[in-house]
Amino acid sequence: MTHGGLVNIVDVEATCWDGERPPGAVSEIIEIGLTVVDLAAGERLSRHRILVRPARSRVSAFCTELTGLTQAEVDTGLDFAAACRLLATTYEAGARPWASWGDYDRKQFALQCRATGTPYPFGHRHTNAKAVFTEAFGLRRRPGMAQALELAGLPLEGRHHRGEDDAWNIAALVLLVAGRDAWPEPGPAAAAGTGPGTTP
Repeated sequence: MTHGGLVNIVDVEATCWDGERPPGAVSEIIEIGLTVVDLAAGERLSRHRILVRPARSRVSAFCTELTGLTQAEVDTGLDFAAACRLLATTYEAGARPWASWGDYDRKQFALQCRATGTPYPFGHRHTNAKAVFTEAFGLRRRPGMAQALELAGLPLEGRHHRGEDDAWNIAALVLLVAGRDAWPEPGPAAAAGTGPGTTP
């Protein structure tokens, strides 16, 4: 292994609808799953779950069926700004490299931060784990997380579309790729965004 260090693996769930979204509603993050991995040791160190209370939408029956999350459950969560502060402080999101399966999670954070005037909690060292996995395995198409686990011969632990479980499973795929020396070296550290105009 030529590289090491801690990486935050992040997966978010957001409010969603089967068909048209209700008038005035926007898709908002309702769960942030985070697993800390140690690339050098090849281990998943810890798993975390942050519930986020939506301000401009509600959890639909379709969303509950998909994620298992209910409106009553997310009502107990932090507001989005507080969740971002927690990421930046407790989980060193601005300083630590991070990865997600695809680019949806990064874009959703950027969009919601801009819309709410919340400082972007992450630094610029983001890795699209789906793209790296696809290249490492020589695939023609980028697989979903569940398909990637199957291709890699790894079990899907927990519930798919639950942020905490998805982050844990993505972390297993990241460690597998890193074990093949196919995980990219992170770039130089960058400070976390300090305002709503920050673009990751």
